[in-house]
Amino acid sequence: MTEAIHYSDPKALRLACRQGQWRSSTSGQCPGFVQANLAILPRDLAFDFLLFCHRNPRPCPVIEVTEPGDPILRETAHGADLRTDLPAYRVFRDGEVVEERTDLLDIWTDDLVGFLLGCSYTFDAVLEKSGFSLAHHAEGREPGVYVSNIDCRPAGRFKGPLIVSARAFAGDRVTEVVELTSRFRKTHGGPVYVGDPGELGIDLAKPDSEYGGFPLHLEKGQVPLFWACGVTPQAVARASRVPLMITHKPGHMFVSDLTVDEVLRD
Repeated sequence: MTEAIHYSDPKALRLACRQGQWRSSTSGQCPGFVQANLAILPRDLAFDFLLFCHRNPRPCPVIEVTEPGDPILRETAHGADLRTDLPAYRVFRDGEVVEERTDLLDIWTDDLVGFLLGCSYTFDAVLEKSGFSLAHHAEGREPGVYVSNIDCRPAGRFKGPLIVSARAFAGDRVTEVVELTSRFRKTHGGPVYVGDPGELGIDLAKPDSEYGGFPLHLEKGQVPLFWACGVTPQAVARASRVPLMITHKPGHMFVSDLTVDEVLRD
């Protein structure tokens, strides 16, 4: 079964997606390489969305933007194809998910602009290498994802809530986690909140079913930490009721050729 496979080479994983051999979460895959969230919009909405990302860099750290109509990447993974090289996609129309699909070949048009946004899966591997235990990463599944009570800064017609992902760590290591992840500005940076989830309007036992993830269970002495999440644009698509937005299926990221070291130097 595909769930037992662990890829180390991003090109091999992208090829497996393109050939229909990998349709699972990319959590835990290709450690050391940058994973990315995807948002694709018509050209007439692209500037407003770029402005939204500029105003909300924690959930939407831009790592590449494509030319209108061109699905081929030039910077993060030269020659990769946004239409085929992710495990699964979502299509939003007028704010609703109308389908999930495995490629975009028959719906791609010459006015679409692709945005790749950094993903916290990138630093999960770094945390594990630093001695932190992350069950979701080790098991190849998504962390708990929750809708917070924090609103993003609006831009043009784009507005909506901040989505967060949650991880738990021993209280005496929280400062270390914050310092380590804060170095990764292109993949959400440090946590946006530490402590009582109720302050964010969150029940840890109830991650949002639309965005995936598993409930976060706190062990004795652990503290929950919350990071801005790259599925925020999907909540924004709903709240803004944009006529069209294509995204990755939550947890099913684009895996780039950028290394962790390259991101840290940026």
